[in-house]
Amino acid sequence: MTASSRFLAWLVLPVFALCSFNLLADTVEGAPQALHLLDYIGADYPATVEGGKAIEEPEYRKQLELLSALKGLIAALPAKPERGELEQGVISLRSAVTQRQDGADVARQARQLGARLAVAYEVSQAPIITPDPTRGAPLYVQHCSVCHGDTGAGDGPAGVGLMPPPTNLRDAARQDRLSLYGIYSTLGLGIEGTDMPSFADQLDDRQRWDLATYIASFSLDPAAVKSEKRFNLADLARQTPGEVLAAEGPEAAATFRAQRALPPQVKRGPAQLLDYTAATLDKSLAAYRAGDHEQAYDLSVAAYLEGFELVESSLDNVDANVRKDTEKSLMAYRQSLQDGLSVAQAEQRMDTAKAKLKQSAGLLGTNGLSWSLSYISGLLILLREGLEAILVLAAVLAFLRNTGQQSAVRSVNIGWGLALVAGLATWAVAAYLIDVSGAQRELLEGATALFASVMVLWLGVWMHDRRHAAAWQDYIKSSLVSGGGRFGFAMLAFFSVYRELFEVILFYETLWLQAGPAGHDAVLAGGATAFVLLIGLAWVILRGSAKLPLALFFGINAGLLCALSVVFAGHGVKALQEAGVFGTRPVPFFDFDWLGIHADAYSLSAQAVAILAIIVLYSRSRMAEKQRLQAS
Repeated sequence: MTASSRFLAWLVLPVFALCSFNLLADTVEGAPQALHLLDYIGADYPATVEGGKAIEEPEYRKQLELLSALKGLIAALPAKPERGELEQGVISLRSAVTQRQDGADVARQARQLGARLAVAYEVSQAPIITPDPTRGAPLYVQHCSVCHGDTGAGDGPAGVGLMPPPTNLRDAARQDRLSLYGIYSTLGLGIEGTDMPSFADQLDDRQRWDLATYIASFSLDPAAVKSEKRFNLADLARQTPGEVLAAEGPEAAATFRAQRALPPQVKRGPAQLLDYTAATLDKSLAAYRAGDHEQAYDLSVAAYLEGFELVESSLDNVDANVRKDTEKSLMAYRQSLQDGLSVAQAEQRMDTAKAKLKQSAGLLGTNGLSWSLSYISGLLILLREGLEAILVLAAVLAFLRNTGQQSAVRSVNIGWGLALVAGLATWAVAAYLIDVSGAQRELLEGATALFASVMVLWLGVWMHDRRHAAAWQDYIKSSLVSGGGRFGFAMLAFFSVYRELFEVILFYETLWLQAGPAGHDAVLAGGATAFVLLIGLAWVILRGSAKLPLALFFGINAGLLCALSVVFAGHGVKALQEAGVFGTRPVPFFDFDWLGIHADAYSLSAQAVAILAIIVLYSRSRMAEKQRLQAS
């Protein structure tokens, strides 16, 4: 097997495993698989036959076998007027291969047949959101470099001894015969029966496009990046550099290679993100209709996390009710898949969700955010997310200063200082080292929120137990000065701040892109205003608490922290629901996001558990206090 054909051979191996009679009847899989075969034949045949002779007879016979599989795939597609033409096209293509015709002619015939197939059976070959190779670079390091090598030369340590060996992705001739869609399709199909896995369950649709552009950059000519000629995104995805070379010449081909590796970035405004959500919902329903319920559910999760969730903050500042209704409709569609409802019922819920998406798009507009909306969003994001952390930190710091425990104050300051460092490090890792998906973001946020819920509940009950001066003095002597209590305070400060900071970074990153250069000053101004307000709030709490009697101060702080425990429990479960870990069970109840109250049985149940824990722990505390008084 020649080096230039290895990669395409890897692409085609799954076809043999997937071409069962059941799969041949699968509309969703059948058309893309047929298109994939045509891509393989078009790219590999020129290297297999030369001058009317087969260079490698086994590879040539495989071409004929693939054409037989292709014929079966086309015949099993749903009946359409175009299907007869496609079947005839396969016969003509097989005849050309049998006669060992010129490689360029066969490749062109296969590509033309693939184009007709894509149109007839509506196979989307273009991404919704412009791919970004800078997002693809860390994905390549994480998933591909171990086999294909750091530079794509096929010399990775895990590739030693593999048969067939990993392809050399820097082979320019090989790249010129592949479309960007062909690379993207490979990443989704995987290689069953070999050491190359499918990445469909690890990388969402958008990530696979990002990775495909990065792989295409291995054949990039930097000098062609500055060309004034522009190709649209659909052509960059569907065409091959070889086709452009034949039609427009070497200069245009060099520009095409450069632009498909570095697609001109369009501002990711609300309209584009909401279009991504709608298009991914369509893919989800198609998978559900084909019986692939797991893939349908995963796509429904991606539709929310990689699209709508990124505009939620901005939409909240325009019309919070529309945001809530749209979110609920998306969750209702997702739940219909999990509950196994009929296709008609799932489609009805999807249509409702898409109608809400259209309403949201109308409110946000298509040209990005206005200056005022950018300012308000920048203000409310930091104010809303920072308020909970400020309440926890200010209460704890005031508590420790009022009781003269400066060493514990230092522990709290270290805790939230480390949280700032960890939050910024998380952002840097997500931006430059690995690509953190929407599901991973929500998992981290949900787990941190639930842990913070337990921590603040512990501190609230702890404060309640020591609200009397005698109890407090006993604790100082026995525990706090020893370091155990200080560590607990530091942990609480860390997780309270880290959780909020992680969400702030996510929202501001999205807002920065949506606002565009014209709105960056507004975002910064909004954030600065919120920062001043939060400092003022902390000062008021610290100054006001200094004048309260110790017992009253302890009681207020304990109540505040226990209330925050309930809030965090609601937020944590909701984040895990958005990540797809839990389903949703809407109930007739009111929503209040600031208090973590959501009209959902799971979220409310978590808060009920937190409230029950508060009741049990406080009851235990009261009984212990009565026993202490009776003993004295």
